[in-house]
This record gives sequence, C-alpha cells and structure tokens, in this order.
Amino acid sequence: MTVIVDYGVGNLFSLSCSLAAIGETGVVSSSKELLARADRIILPGVGAFADAMEKLTSSGLSESVCAAAARGVPLLGICLGMQLLFETSFEYGTHPGLKLIEGCVKSIPVPETLKIPHMGWNALSFGKEKHPLFRYVSEGEYVYFVHSYAAADCEKALIAQTEYGVPVTAAVAKKNVLGCQFHPEKSGAAGLDILKAFCEFRKGDL
Repeated sequence: MTVIVDYGVGNLFSLSCSLAAIGETGVVSSSKELLARADRIILPGVGAFADAMEKLTSSGLSESVCAAAARGVPLLGICLGMQLLFETSFEYGTHPGLKLIEGCVKSIPVPETLKIPHMGWNALSFGKEKHPLFRYVSEGEYVYFVHSYAAADCEKALIAQTEYGVPVTAAVAKKNVLGCQFHPEKSGAAGLDILKAFCEFRKGDL
C-alpha cells in the first residue's frame, strides 16, 4: 500500500491517477494509523515552505512521516515535499525542515536572462552511478519542473541534476528517503516509470 500524505498542500488527484496508471493503488490519507501501516509513503507539496511545514507539524503528520522513515519505509518527497526533507529552508526567512537529509533549500542563482520560477521540461543527468529510482529511465530524459527554490549543500544525497543556467538539484536519496524536485506525475512516460520504480521498493531494499 502506497499512502499519499494529505496535509492540505499537494497534487493529490494527479498523483492518484498516475499511480492508478501503473497499477498501484495510492491511498490519499491524513491518518496516522494508515501511515504506520504503509508500505511506501509519498509526500507531495506545492506552495510555500513555511506554510507547508506548519500544516505538516500542526497535524502531527510530521512525526508520523519521520517515524516511518526511521523504520525504513520508502519515502518519496515531490517538489515542495522533497524540500521539506531537508534541514533548513531560506525561503522568505529561515525555517526548519524534517531534517531527514543533510542540506538546505535556497533560491536558484540563475542568470538574469532566465526567469524564476523555473517552469518547464528539463533533462536529467545522473552522474557516475544511476540510482534504482531511475532504473526504467535513461539519462537525458525530460521531466517537468515548477519551482523557485532548490536543494543545496546536499552533495552526499545527490542522485540527479538538471541545468537551468546553473546546475540544479533534481533528485536526492539517503537510504530509504528519496526526493524529486520535478513532478513525476506531470512528466509523461518518464515520470510514470520513476513512480513505477519507487512503488517496487520494499522496506529494507534501500
């Protein structure tokens, strides 16, 4: 069972439809009891970091997500959901995150000729070794981004980058905790293949 965390800031319907397209049942829930039984967890997110973190914390779901990660349950953060996995965000102030991955979230230092937010299709680069999350996609495949901030100082967790005037963190992983800055649920066949790989992970695989 893959649980999509419902804390008020996510593309829940799009994710549910994408999981259904690959034959996986995605249960949208804010139930702590269900999170405790989940085989996998997806943490979506759109909007501002501080607002999302406040909602996740005030609902008590931050504790459930962190507890599941500590048990080895595969956890995938998407877009803002990925940013919440880090220690700190500098989006309109300084805000603590879930501290599941070392690093921080900063504005993208793009040249003046490029617009922010970074919005559109960009190619993935995996570096020397391809992570199992990308087992069904090839380097150079395009995925869809919509963001103004990105993960930084996270070299140990970096598993994919893209280019938008400067190198931009596209995906990270620390054991069973993974994150995609792009939206796999909006990235066509490549995105579905990434979700398929994630849904094949079991506790202890990573």
